[in-house]
Amino acid sequence: MPRTQLQEKYFAPAKTENIKITPPAWQHPVYTEQQMNAIKVAHRETKTWSDWIAILMVRQLRWGMDIATGYSHPNDEARKQGSYLGLAKIRSWFGRSPMTERKWLMRFLFLESVAGVPGMVAGSVRHLHSLRRLRRDNGWIETLLEEAYNERMHLLTFMKMAEPGRFMKLMIIGAQGVYYNAFFISYLMSARTCHRFVGYLEEEAVLTYTLAIADIDAGKLPQWQKLEAPEIAVKYWNMPEGRRTMRDLLLYIRADEAKHREVNHTLGNLEQKVDPNPFVSEYEDPSRPHPSKGIENIKPTGWDRKEVI
Repeated sequence: MPRTQLQEKYFAPAKTENIKITPPAWQHPVYTEQQMNAIKVAHRETKTWSDWIAILMVRQLRWGMDIATGYSHPNDEARKQGSYLGLAKIRSWFGRSPMTERKWLMRFLFLESVAGVPGMVAGSVRHLHSLRRLRRDNGWIETLLEEAYNERMHLLTFMKMAEPGRFMKLMIIGAQGVYYNAFFISYLMSARTCHRFVGYLEEEAVLTYTLAIADIDAGKLPQWQKLEAPEIAVKYWNMPEGRRTMRDLLLYIRADEAKHREVNHTLGNLEQKVDPNPFVSEYEDPSRPHPSKGIENIKPTGWDRKEVI
């Protein structure tokens, strides 16, 4: 289907007499090119049983997502991701079909449709906790909802470039139905484990976008060499002139995922019921490095509680 038809189908402008435009609920922080290029793949070592449960769940989800999206990237990085049973490592050595622009987009669509769930669930649960306990939330709700909003903007951006088939749509519906309810129950049982789970999930997202960027640089995705980012992306990320290619778009999205990685690993280190959200707090000594909404002081494996509280 032509790209213009996709835009009309999914983003037809509303016919309103008085409203001209609806700006984003959350303005995106400004990222510099240097900051985005500095984003690296990282992994937080498991230290507790909670961490082990979280990472095992991520590996299971990653396995299912790879099958659903036809993902195959047989390089050294993929071989290092082999499971303890050795199955993933064995598969990565054989000549699977290469990743194409279409396959990457399908993976991005599936990934972002799932990634937008945890922040909304966690934010709503904490909202209800605040109402029921008659206590302030100390700033967690806003950050969690903003994360969900950001992930949805990723999805809407990719929807400008590809329409998923019926099978993919069915997979998304099924995954969301299971994932939302499972995460809701899990968050009630152990919010700390859930934040660690999301932190590990975002590690995988950063890896995915890093590999896609590397494929563009290697000339393996010729259709994306000069492809311009959709207008919705240009406005949301305030992409400057001359920096609006598909590669630039993936740099912005990878930086967002790296930020979510930092946020959730940090929240997983805190006392869930009493600690304030360090990403929206004011500090006694603002000259010292501390968490913020941007990526100027980003810490891939999260901030320890003693560093921020």
